Amino acid sequence: MKLWEKGAFLSGGKLVESVPGKNPADCAKNTISYSILQRHNTSGDASKLKIKFDKITSHDITYVGIIQTARASGLEKFPIPYVLTNCHNSLCAVGGTINEDDHMFGLTCAQKYGGIYVPPHQAVIHQFAREMLAKCGDMILGSDSHTRYGALGTMAIGEGGGELAKQLLGKTYDVNVPGVIAVYLTGSPVPGVGPQDVALAIIKAVFANGYVKNKVMEFVGPGVANLSADFRIGVDVMTTETTCLSSIWSTDEKIREFYSIHGREGDYKELNPGDDAYYDGAIELDLGEIRPMIALPFHPSCAYTIDEVNANLLDLLDETEKRAKVSFGDKVQFSLKSKVIDGKLYVDQGVIAGCAGGGFENICAAADILKGKDTGNGKILLNVYPASMPVYMELMKNGAFASLVDAGAIIKTAFCGPCFGAGDTPANGALSIRHSTRNFPNREGSKIQNGQLSSVALMDARSIAATAANKGFLTAATEFDTEFSGKKYFFDKTIYEKRVYDSKGVAHPEVEIQFGPNIKDWP
Repeated sequence: MKLWEKGAFLSGGKLVESVPGKNPADCAKNTISYSILQRHNTSGDASKLKIKFDKITSHDITYVGIIQTARASGLEKFPIPYVLTNCHNSLCAVGGTINEDDHMFGLTCAQKYGGIYVPPHQAVIHQFAREMLAKCGDMILGSDSHTRYGALGTMAIGEGGGELAKQLLGKTYDVNVPGVIAVYLTGSPVPGVGPQDVALAIIKAVFANGYVKNKVMEFVGPGVANLSADFRIGVDVMTTETTCLSSIWSTDEKIREFYSIHGREGDYKELNPGDDAYYDGAIELDLGEIRPMIALPFHPSCAYTIDEVNANLLDLLDETEKRAKVSFGDKVQFSLKSKVIDGKLYVDQGVIAGCAGGGFENICAAADILKGKDTGNGKILLNVYPASMPVYMELMKNGAFASLVDAGAIIKTAFCGPCFGAGDTPANGALSIRHSTRNFPNREGSKIQNGQLSSVALMDARSIAATAANKGFLTAATEFDTEFSGKKYFFDKTIYEKRVYDSKGVAHPEVEIQFGPNIKDWP
């Protein structure tokens, strides 16, 4: 991987330092990012953006406060499509009735103000947006960090709830025009390498140096065509961990097919940079050089190849323990070297879940690796969460679930909990490997104030499956000679038609909002 020290032109399909007669300031207007941002800019000043988004989306940790703020400020109707998903506070037995009270508040607000309500366990927020909201050239604002739909040609930004309340009130999202970094892809991934491997390699290269901080990452180059839509989505959602503002990808027939599968081919448009587009920097990445990765606790940028970790196990685990000492001091005793058995790293749990891991292709690949194998009856437990019920249905139909269950995996419903510490909390001192978005302290649900601490390492679903097949000993998916089935995806839209409330933009002001004991109308 190469990070350019200066700006770069994309000319004739290749990155070059300069183009005779071309001015960088003028050619910066030829990026995909610039055209989308300016199309949504209402300020009249190309450098000071005042953006109005096409759609917004929230989940059940955030939408109550957003809607209450907007209501107190005069909200009468949602002015743009607003999707309320219920994928974070889905475990309604925790904390009494409050989670389901929030859900009933969300449903009645969707009815009253003209929104869309996705019940618990139907879809995680970002999968529903991919399946039902994304549109090439659009912009979406979400109250979740990993609001990223760039692989589908949609520039999306994750923000605090106040910014969504402003959009509901007709206000704008105000930001200086961001820099744009080209991510120039070549080659093809080797079998066993998945999107999380590519994402972790990029995060490792750009996080600490702030190379893409508050900029837009624009994915271009001949390697894009060698990635499926699902693969691109898996890389794209992790761009949040680079500290970039947003992302966008060039689009092609594979993205057209994605929209067609979901019955929305009319939402597809080919997006490519203009001639001699200028970027503020560039990342060159040969996909064929990426190998299975693991991000050790406690950040996605603490990434190494699995081969590196296995070859330098005690040294790298010692570094991790020293980082933990800086964070935790003497509050808890943290040891990863205790997880080493006969010179190999043993993990206690595997989780494939959420907006990053729960995609169709990730789970199919895990099923292919585990087919005919078993996870054994030791401590290792493998939990799999498809990202939506349509994905769940297809995995039932095509036999992937049968392979996983036969191997000892547990199949669960669409839920973001394992990503932020609300589900699958492992035992004290345990190590969980997860295809999810973050491995910050306590993201697995431990409580340091109670003396409890377990930890998460991030990996791709393929290597998680390989590790589970190896009874919990850290294993790269490339060590298995797997014949990947390449199952085709079929989307069943009737699953949402039967369960999701879609107002079609029509408000029903006569509907009474259902407040729970934890939700009070503002004075």
